Amino acid sequence: MVYGLTLVFLIWIVVMPLDAKRFGWTTSFPLWVKIIGGITLSLSFFFFFRSYADNTFVSPLVRIQSERKQQIVTTGVYGFVRHPMYLAGILLFIGTPLLLGSLYGMVIGMTMLFLLVGRIVGEEKTLVDELEGYAKYTKKVKYRLIPFVW
Repeated sequence: MVYGLTLVFLIWIVVMPLDAKRFGWTTSFPLWVKIIGGITLSLSFFFFFRSYADNTFVSPLVRIQSERKQQIVTTGVYGFVRHPMYLAGILLFIGTPLLLGSLYGMVIGMTMLFLLVGRIVGEEKTLVDELEGYAKYTKKVKYRLIPFVW
């Protein structure tokens, strides 16, 4: 899953500027769409920052850090979604192409969104099985990614 995400991310990084600036494959987005993209991107930065600030155990790898006595973090952004770093990534994948005006970037970003959802499902299984108290946390914080949705 990580390799697929990495590959699609690299394609996304290359295609968006080629689309939005170099070749102009997508006709320009209206200003209000670009403003929404900028706001979405700002929210992405907020959730990335808060994820790292609130949880010192955050890692790009799905693993239990028993050597550091990993515990469940339930404060800050982890108090209302279980995977705020992935939420930040999804906001990045949507906001950036909106801001740049790249339809191709949006399509590739949506692909990454679905890959992240698959990663979340697998990660949740590992956390419930291996991290003490995680099952109880899932009952307290019901939403994985988007409050009131999933």
